[in-house]
Amino acid sequence: MGTTILPGIKQFDLSGKSAIITGGSKGLGLAMAAGLASAGANVMLVNRNAAEGALAAEQLRASYGTTALSFGADITSQEQTEAMAAAAMEAFGQIDILINSAGINIRGPIDELTPAEFNQVMAVNVNGTWLCCRAVTPYLKKAGGGSIINLASTLGLVGLANRTPYTASKGAVVQMTRALALELAPYNIKVNAICPGPFLTEMNMPIADTEEGKKFVVGATALGRWGEMREIQGAAIFLASDAASYMIGSMLTVDGGWTAR
Repeated sequence: MGTTILPGIKQFDLSGKSAIITGGSKGLGLAMAAGLASAGANVMLVNRNAAEGALAAEQLRASYGTTALSFGADITSQEQTEAMAAAAMEAFGQIDILINSAGINIRGPIDELTPAEFNQVMAVNVNGTWLCCRAVTPYLKKAGGGSIINLASTLGLVGLANRTPYTASKGAVVQMTRALALELAPYNIKVNAICPGPFLTEMNMPIADTEEGKKFVVGATALGRWGEMREIQGAAIFLASDAASYMIGSMLTVDGGWTAR
């Protein structure tokens, strides 16, 4: 019996693949876009701020020599998410990867938050994720497969006071990911989620130097620090690549050990 040669590093090669990354002009979205570009993927950054997106795409092209484009869209709009998917098909000829990174967070005690604020978080984090998945699914089915990566959160797995809108929305993303993974598995479409812990993004800057940020966020991690942007990239590359071909409906935590306690 001959020796079986196991596949190696080429499993992580994204050359020839095309990706849409919502919220891709800054924060974790831009970090993941850079990670995919470094692995050879073409990327479309989707966000509301066209100038910001264009600048980020230019930086990716200069750094990695890949095709990087920007598309302005409100992901809470069905029409605009469908236009996003159509634009990616026109630009790249295919869609292989969708990363739903766009999201917002409004903090506060429940009796101080307004219903409008709660609905705003749900509209972006839940409805927007669902609409983007819906927009790309026909193209992925026709292509015979692909990868959808939703950005959930450790706060979709555990609770934290004064976060009812955000935890509710990310818990919904977790369950959406699981349900959609089962629905799309017969079409060879992998649906998984990354659950980041405390990364010092613009969203978290307001609590960086507060007692809560130091004690209940950073102080609760095993590593005792905020995550660095580069530390989200490996998870994104992995889930987008052939290396994750047997992962369906998984929640991949990248949290410095926060949920291990």
